[in-house]
Amino acid sequence: MSKERILVVEDQADISSLLKIYFTSQGYEVFTAMRGSIALEICRKTPPNLALLDVNLPDMEGYDIGKALRASPRTRHIPIIFLTARGERGDRLRGLGEVQAQYYIVKPFDIEEVHTIVRNQLEESRRKNQLHPVTNLPTADLINDQMRAMLTNQGWAMALVHINGFETFIQSYGSVVGEDVLKFSALLLNDAINEQGGSDEFVGQMIVGPDFVMTSTPERMRPLCERLIARFDEEIGLHYNFKHRKQGYLEVPDDNGVTRQAPLMSLSIGVITSSDGPFYDIRELSETVEETRQRAVQQAREQGRRSLVAYGRK
Repeated sequence: MSKERILVVEDQADISSLLKIYFTSQGYEVFTAMRGSIALEICRKTPPNLALLDVNLPDMEGYDIGKALRASPRTRHIPIIFLTARGERGDRLRGLGEVQAQYYIVKPFDIEEVHTIVRNQLEESRRKNQLHPVTNLPTADLINDQMRAMLTNQGWAMALVHINGFETFIQSYGSVVGEDVLKFSALLLNDAINEQGGSDEFVGQMIVGPDFVMTSTPERMRPLCERLIARFDEEIGLHYNFKHRKQGYLEVPDDNGVTRQAPLMSLSIGVITSSDGPFYDIRELSETVEETRQRAVQQAREQGRRSLVAYGRK
């Protein structure tokens, strides 16, 4: 299981250092920022699982950071805890009401109490199956919520990304190494969005299987997928041993015990857009994008290619 990521936004160096040292010792991965702009950049590149926000910062108020997190599909689900010296009733109402933070804690604070609240909020997210246990990407209800929002909007594109050959790979290399492949793929997805995308992209992972969901605009989706495929095909060989990497395939027994050649992992991606609709429910969305992905598998086989993207309904 991946370490859960906590973002600490605090402009007082002693408090920031205290929180980082303490939560790191408790097994979390901790990012710190003393300015709001840096915090938002961290969230754009590596969305955290939880944010601890001060209100008084040199360049903006913590409320504005919280609102920005709530406005982005990639971070709107994360728990927000304010940790601030501003304890007036109006301040609390603004944090809990406008920003919809989970907690508003006034300094001075008891760090063990803060840890208990943080732990409970992260456990609640896991209980709701909101985050994938390996990659920490949104899953389950969060993906469904994103898809429901798409049903009533225009100008969107949705991609279903599947890792071909993943099951064969873990049979040969084991589930632990398989988790490394999932983390690697999640990193590529986030990197592609950071390099090619805008501010409205969403990326999630199905709770079962090596399947990812990405949403963007039709204009940005094509370069996103092209970049993702280029990097995956170029770098996936690093997860194999030298022999398999050099020959380009694995030797695996079939159900009859006969050895067959299984190609290295690749991607099949199906992309649909709002113009392929109308779509009336999320099941129709899911079935259509899966049908499109299956077409990518067939086209890759016919063309002798590894990874491929198929676009739109037939």
